[in-house]
Amino acid sequence: MIEYQIDTDGIVTLCMDMPGQAVNTMNQAFQQAFAAIVTRLQNEREKIKGVLLTSAKSTFFAGGDLRELLALKAEHTAICMDMLQANHRAMRSLEQLGRPVVALINGSALGGGLELTLACHYRICLDAPKIELGFPEVTLGLLPGAGGVVRTVRMLGLQAAMPYLIEGQRMNPQKALANGFVHALATDPADMLAQAKAWITTHPNPQQAWDQPGYRIPGGDMNSPKLVPMVQVAPAMLREKTRGNYPAPEAILCTMVEGVQVDIDNALTIEARYFTRLATGQVAKNMINTFFFQMQEMNAGKSRPRDILKAKAKKVGVVGAGMMGAGIAYSNAVRGIACVLNDVSLERAEKGRAYSAKLLEKRVKQGKLTEAKAQATLELIQTSTSYADFTDCDIVIEAVFEQRALKHEVTQALSAQLGDKTDVIMASNTSTLPISSLAEAFSDQERFIGLHFFSPVDKMMLVEIIKGRHTSATTLAHAYDYVQQLGKYPIVVNDSRGFFTSRVFGCFVNEGMALLQEGVPAALIENASLAVGMPVGPLAVQDEVSLSLSWAVHQQTAADLALEGKTYTPPPSMAVVERMLHHCQRPGKAAGAGFYDYPADAKKHLWHGLAELFGNPLANVPYRDVQDRLLMIQSIETLRCLQEGVLESCMDANIGSIFGFGFPAWSGGAVQYIHHLGTETFASRAQELATGYGPRFALPNHWQKLIQ
Repeated sequence: MIEYQIDTDGIVTLCMDMPGQAVNTMNQAFQQAFAAIVTRLQNEREKIKGVLLTSAKSTFFAGGDLRELLALKAEHTAICMDMLQANHRAMRSLEQLGRPVVALINGSALGGGLELTLACHYRICLDAPKIELGFPEVTLGLLPGAGGVVRTVRMLGLQAAMPYLIEGQRMNPQKALANGFVHALATDPADMLAQAKAWITTHPNPQQAWDQPGYRIPGGDMNSPKLVPMVQVAPAMLREKTRGNYPAPEAILCTMVEGVQVDIDNALTIEARYFTRLATGQVAKNMINTFFFQMQEMNAGKSRPRDILKAKAKKVGVVGAGMMGAGIAYSNAVRGIACVLNDVSLERAEKGRAYSAKLLEKRVKQGKLTEAKAQATLELIQTSTSYADFTDCDIVIEAVFEQRALKHEVTQALSAQLGDKTDVIMASNTSTLPISSLAEAFSDQERFIGLHFFSPVDKMMLVEIIKGRHTSATTLAHAYDYVQQLGKYPIVVNDSRGFFTSRVFGCFVNEGMALLQEGVPAALIENASLAVGMPVGPLAVQDEVSLSLSWAVHQQTAADLALEGKTYTPPPSMAVVERMLHHCQRPGKAAGAGFYDYPADAKKHLWHGLAELFGNPLANVPYRDVQDRLLMIQSIETLRCLQEGVLESCMDANIGSIFGFGFPAWSGGAVQYIHHLGTETFASRAQELATGYGPRFALPNHWQKLIQ
């Protein structure tokens, strides 16, 4: 587990190699082995001249064992504290050994791995571009609990440490050197070893800076005139950002500020207490479950058909150079995929290509891209007005206006051009129209699939892959591969009106308008949404989408269901849409007038006429009900999607809800939110809301089985 070797020069090499694991993790077995090794170093101190800490894995150290952390419950606080403090004692013993200890970082060192190196006197990192160093714990609802907060603050100072601890910023070796996390870079393992032995020879009795007499926190402590304003303002700024929903950033800030007021050993106790509070809490469990384990499953292709060889797209065609098509073209080009951007005129196609030019120019100005690389990327986008240019494409994506007749017309024309090319996938970028009906316009429905990108495409990471009734497993598998090739997150859903993301997010927007119809003040609705962690309020979203589009979708839905012989009951929100659109002529942001006003020389603000139009002084909807309705309606509709088979996994539900429409990350997603509340509490609360506000809050039958 930790191999101990001492050479003739008295230099000990500790090689970490956790058996049965692809990476080293700071689990209980490692901590016990580490403590035993440190005790041995102390016992054999007189014959030791130095210590090298190395790894047998391709990564140096991957961090804590998240499965062990998930198992911690509220009643395990004492166990957690004991474990942390024992680990702190072992690390303190290592850095106070009285002999030089050097970390040889041969691969990525994240979380606990970086914390291990900070307990060493000198750190040498292999200068390889794929190596990352940093503290990602905050993104999982945790804080660095193996001395990471305490040592980083003592090494960099309060202000300089914030981006790495509170924001979880990662570094490549060059940046780690510039910021003081490593002392030297090496070209290869032999160079790393030579540098380490040379440093040991010239530094026989090193001490950590914080153990030296007269040590002071870099940049000043919390009472220094320079930092007092920052220390006073930081909590308020953090609370404004987290809305109190994310305990980890606040716990990190508390650990930082409280830790600098005491000696290092007491600071480590403070760190352990805050870590224990987070690790035994529910928010960390939510985030670990989704952002680590379920993301791993998605990356491994859990929703991808098995036993089908992976495919790689070399050239992609896009029909429609509007906002979505232009964004799709850019996303292909930046990943090195050639793209044909087609529209009815070359002028419109060139306008779409100019969108990529603008984004690339911005990256050049930011120093993220060279002029030559930007130009080479832009040249991957070919503009076109002819479908004949798609004949050598692997995938063709239709991204025209969300209108069934238009999409049918385009697909039929593409079918005439590509129908006999059996290796081409035909995809539609639609957000609501059923894929199976769109596929009827293509000659081979097995090769037809939905690829629902989100706007803006260059920023949004999710792609919703929609299977039609006849979509083949090979088409699905290769579409999955293509989305991953773009560096985006694929979720797989079955065909249905609105699919998953548009359907569930539509419930959130509709619920906001239903609250408005009931007389709840618009500002309260919007602020309640932000308070629970939604990125934007439902009324603001509706303005962005446009009330005209929502009305058109409403009419299309009514017409489609009538043809199918089904009854359509419009949601309460449609009365609000009709009133705003037809009586007030306020169709949304594009027109400069919707639920908000959009003055040219000021920030947008809620339209003052809303109070007169929808205000009801007798409205008595408790604030808690407003918040719960906005979140729970999304989880309940997600359960219906699982029940109907639109969704096939909770993984796709959680990842899709967070990255598709901004369901609060602290909850772990629309399904994990149910576990956050507890199934009994969730069921009881849903019943209360159904009784008070309507059957849309009723839970589907056997819903508990859907989330196991």
